[in-house]
Amino acid sequence: MILHVDMDAFFASVEQLDHPEWRGRAVVVGRSSGRGVVAAASYEARVFGVHSAMPMSRALKLCPDAIVAPPRMERYKEVSARVMEILDAVSPLVEQVSIDEAYLDISGCERLHGTPETIGKNIKKQVFDTLGITCSVGVAPIKFLAKIASDMNKPDGLMVILPEAADRFIETLPVHKVPGVGSVTKKQLALMGIETLGDVVRLPDGVLSKKLGKFGRRLKELSRGIDDSRVVPWHPAKSVSEETTLSRDTAEKQELRHHLLRQAGDVCRHLQKLNARARVVFIKIKYADFSQTTRQTTLDAPVQSSDTIYRQASALLEKQTLAQKVRLIGVGVTELVVTSGGVQMELFDGEARRDSRWEQVDRSVSAISEKFGKTMVKRGSLDE
Repeated sequence: MILHVDMDAFFASVEQLDHPEWRGRAVVVGRSSGRGVVAAASYEARVFGVHSAMPMSRALKLCPDAIVAPPRMERYKEVSARVMEILDAVSPLVEQVSIDEAYLDISGCERLHGTPETIGKNIKKQVFDTLGITCSVGVAPIKFLAKIASDMNKPDGLMVILPEAADRFIETLPVHKVPGVGSVTKKQLALMGIETLGDVVRLPDGVLSKKLGKFGRRLKELSRGIDDSRVVPWHPAKSVSEETTLSRDTAEKQELRHHLLRQAGDVCRHLQKLNARARVVFIKIKYADFSQTTRQTTLDAPVQSSDTIYRQASALLEKQTLAQKVRLIGVGVTELVVTSGGVQMELFDGEARRDSRWEQVDRSVSAISEKFGKTMVKRGSLDE
């Protein structure tokens, strides 16, 4: 049996914990100025239709009396670490998948901690007694069902799907509840007359694969109760990215490149911390109407260079025809290669040595001169 533990409105709950006078009131976490978006909303705010990723301006129109709390990520990480300590005491197999959720494999834990339902109840009690916030727990024989179960009775919920009840639960489960089924996929399935996983299981093999590719095969397996996913206590990061919501919408690519340059530096620093290099660079663009697109390119060899990441991201932007003004721009890398030792960094890559890149070299030299009070590198020697 597998447990999925999901903290309830985590960021907002921590704010209410640290500000007792806010308990029972609508709390929205995010930036109230400029183009801020909602990072989390308390359940009191959700009654008004406020939800995460909503523009803050829209949230405050729906709930004018909401308390806006600036995000405090260090505090949230601190509370998250304490939650994980509680889970680690239950099972050695704990997979933290985000700051506010984790899976536990409790196979073999029954003799020590009791039935799966008892374990779920005890986790909820310990989290509340220790930290003063609530979580919801789903228990099921396979991973994807445990995640769905944790969302069924939120907040402060507990749902147990026993093995003998799993088939019936899957038969009636709406497809939009399945992780990975977004609005577009939901519409595609609806056009095929599919509303539940029971409808999926009755489809001839291969039909969904033709429509949805790999995800279609995955959906067919889930409809049969097949999920080979295991609880993995640790796994390397799959991607690193940075994005910025602009202070004003723009279609000026030069302005967007300025953001990509800064983001490429941030991504590179993350890679250095992970001791990793990346094979794929991608950009993310969100337009004024909140539609979005991504573009990516695969490199000949994995890199850990902010200059290379920026050049590739800039090239992807240059090829992109902007359908309208841009609200958000981001750059990221994926297909990471983690190395056991340090990664040798090049000062400049091949193109940076060319005359066309002397402007960048001059900026670097100027920065060194400013820092140390004198020119430490002669431009004429850099080619060597």
